[in-house]
Amino acid sequence: MAWPDLRPQRILVIRYRFIGDTVLAIPTLRNLRQAFPNAKIDVLSEPVSGDTLALCPYKDELLYYAPRLKGEKKRASKHPTSLIGITKFLRARHYDRCYILRRSFSSAILPLLAGIPHRVGFATDGRSFLLQRSTPYADKHEVECFLDVLRADGIPINSTHNENWTDPATDARVAAALPPGNRPRVFICAKSIVTSKDWAPERFAELIVWLVNERGCEVHFCDSPALADYYEQIRAALPSPLVREWHDWSRQLSIKESNSLFQRMDLAVGIDTGLLHLAASFHLPIVGLFGPLEPWRWHPWDTAHTIVRPNDVTGPRPLLRLSVAEVKAVVEPYLQALANR
Repeated sequence: MAWPDLRPQRILVIRYRFIGDTVLAIPTLRNLRQAFPNAKIDVLSEPVSGDTLALCPYKDELLYYAPRLKGEKKRASKHPTSLIGITKFLRARHYDRCYILRRSFSSAILPLLAGIPHRVGFATDGRSFLLQRSTPYADKHEVECFLDVLRADGIPINSTHNENWTDPATDARVAAALPPGNRPRVFICAKSIVTSKDWAPERFAELIVWLVNERGCEVHFCDSPALADYYEQIRAALPSPLVREWHDWSRQLSIKESNSLFQRMDLAVGIDTGLLHLAASFHLPIVGLFGPLEPWRWHPWDTAHTIVRPNDVTGPRPLLRLSVAEVKAVVEPYLQALANR
């Protein structure tokens, strides 16, 4: 096939669940758009995680699917929540091709049931027979694994760089609300929905005291309001004078609006979670605290970063083996570089 393919095809990309994985799909969407410049390219994603692609210029529509978890009762939703519901929804849209950036069996059977004739994805969970073309899920970074799905269909990969976008109106709102002055702005990402990735609230509090009192930094947060109790534990562990330095945007900015905050930060420090991938998409330097998951597959993509990981990652909370002093030692060179710029 000659590239670019100028036909006005209708293409669906499936990437629902998890903020980080959704952000890591941006290079795939860019190369897909370059290959099919006249196509309608829609992304099937999940509420909240899909919002990270709201400003992405390489897709046309964001379609939302809110699948119920195993054992979860039926719930009200303005988006399809069942395989039958989403199948009917997609079938009515008459897609020509589908690229599946998930590895589950259900995500491969969905486009088949939806009548999409050309389906490409990972050869995992014994699902190759459901696909026209497939690729192994290789032991390399998730961005490259996603790009392998395009490579399996003969699509050229012209670039792998990271990028993201902001809304000018939100940019202005964030800029007006930031504290005055030129102190280094450090974004802290402290909580994962996967507790085995977590560090400890009192250690984050100790790190924040050092960042503010000894290194003259501002500290910012913007996480899901559902995690507010965990962040409150950090705030409660701070000395009283430091509470005023607590810049929490979680109830002020949505996930897509948080892009405007990330572009105003100087450094991100946090555990392995989706917000670090959002930070990386704005090329923020990152110090990532990694526990059970492999850094070579999930490290921040296309930005300066340092991974801090204990030698022993066994057990339920391996990051508890990391001391605050070890994290400070890795953060310090980034602060020195900011001071010298």
